[in-house]
Amino acid sequence: MRGIRAGDAAIGLLVATLGLIGLIQAAGATDDEIYVFGLSLLTFAVVFDFGLLKRHFDTVGQWPEDGYNETIVKKFLIAAVFWAVVAFLMGVVLAAQLSWPALNLGISFTNFGRLRPVHTSAAIFAFGGSALFSTSFYVVQRTCRARLFGGETLANFIFWGYQFFIVMAALSYVMGFSQGQEYAEPEWHLDLFLTLIWVLYALVFIGTVVKRQEPHIYVANWFYMGFILTIAVLHIGNNIAMPVSFFTAKSYNIASGVQNAMIQWWYGHNAVGFFLTAGFLGMMYYFIPKAAGRPIYSYRLSIVHFWSLIFMYIWAGPHHLHYTALPDWTQNLGMAFSVMLWMPSWGGMINGLMTLSGAWDKLRTDPGLRFSVTAVGFYGMSTFEGPVMSIRPVNALSHYTDWGIGHVHSGTLGWVAFISFGAIYYLVPALWKRTGLYSVRLASWHYWIATLGIVLYITSMWVAGIMQGLMWRAYDAFGFLQYSFAESVSAVHPFYVIRLTGGVCFLIGALIMVYNLIRTARGTATETTVGFVPVPAGE
Repeated sequence: MRGIRAGDAAIGLLVATLGLIGLIQAAGATDDEIYVFGLSLLTFAVVFDFGLLKRHFDTVGQWPEDGYNETIVKKFLIAAVFWAVVAFLMGVVLAAQLSWPALNLGISFTNFGRLRPVHTSAAIFAFGGSALFSTSFYVVQRTCRARLFGGETLANFIFWGYQFFIVMAALSYVMGFSQGQEYAEPEWHLDLFLTLIWVLYALVFIGTVVKRQEPHIYVANWFYMGFILTIAVLHIGNNIAMPVSFFTAKSYNIASGVQNAMIQWWYGHNAVGFFLTAGFLGMMYYFIPKAAGRPIYSYRLSIVHFWSLIFMYIWAGPHHLHYTALPDWTQNLGMAFSVMLWMPSWGGMINGLMTLSGAWDKLRTDPGLRFSVTAVGFYGMSTFEGPVMSIRPVNALSHYTDWGIGHVHSGTLGWVAFISFGAIYYLVPALWKRTGLYSVRLASWHYWIATLGIVLYITSMWVAGIMQGLMWRAYDAFGFLQYSFAESVSAVHPFYVIRLTGGVCFLIGALIMVYNLIRTARGTATETTVGFVPVPAGE
């Protein structure tokens, strides 16, 4: 038995305070959302603090304090794989509902409007977020040659707190509670809880960089820090709201009308720019050189890529509001910066691809690297398509159509999911001390099935979207609309079924990955050295 350290005691006290807040809210709740949240928060606090006390009074369960903290990396990695399957499964369900609306079942809890944010939050924040937590904690320790700042208890609270947020957000959507803002649906109480988790995440990551034993800050850490700090600003700025009461989930945003729309898409586009781009570029700049056994093609280009991307992305949000009440100069400003974004984005793509110079043969034998390199290709394609779609005349055709859905999924499936799969296939053998994957062939099957799924998905949405745009703007000889909206819905039905087929392929690929990773983790461990060791860029 040992005494409780001051840092662990502070975390325990913080969690106990959260539990007390949950108890008070549950006792005075005026709606089901706050009642469920309050009871769940109280339960979370009791279980976490009980586990904390058990750890300190149980000599068997103490965590080591030397070497790197790989336990937290493993936890977030497992969560990322789990949430990936959930997100893809929900996507298949929603695609089926769009193809055959009767599958909504006439039940409020299974309605498309309630399940859709479950899918987007599971894909972006649960799967993508957990992958970013896992890889960032892995990368920062090795490139700084330092154990995570703050100790195991703080890291453990970040993990369980973030998973608690994901579950409670999904539950609130199904119950019918939402702010009604894209990528920012959780109400005020969940926003505040996530803010706490995110501040602690920033503290741990930046604290590790500050106490580094390596004098240089590797470029991947710059991308991770850019992602962490900017998301904090975006989350707080977009969710400034006034609750009706401490005991009700309903709140009103501080801004309204076109101002609210501008703030929302300043947040929404930069959630894509920093959560789904900058963070995963940090992943690219570490795992592709490691898997390829080659240094980054141009370190100078990576720095230029970082600063130009950070500066330009933040201005591009207004292109989501073309032909609205937003002033024309603001729309044009967003369009101009969106077009300029093409240059730094492709600079990063070229840097990632050229890193494989002299190592292209590894694509035949390393399916994880194949995922990562293909992801960079999709990154280049998406960051070309996005600026094109931001141009006002093009946007007049593409906006509100399924072309936008195809664009989003070429980025999320082709870039975010594939770069994550590449990192996961690298990390699982490394973390579980295995010589390699259980089956390279299964990983190759995953790659080809998932790639087929993406192709079916995005091409069907491109065709459906352009068809919708052309039908909606078609006029007859008398100046009347040539097609009704119902006719356009009927016309795209075959492409919705193709989209569903693509989603099923992607889900099947993910299930193959899960089986492969489980068999890999259960394999025979190899001898490894524990402790801090220098990691040259080309190792």
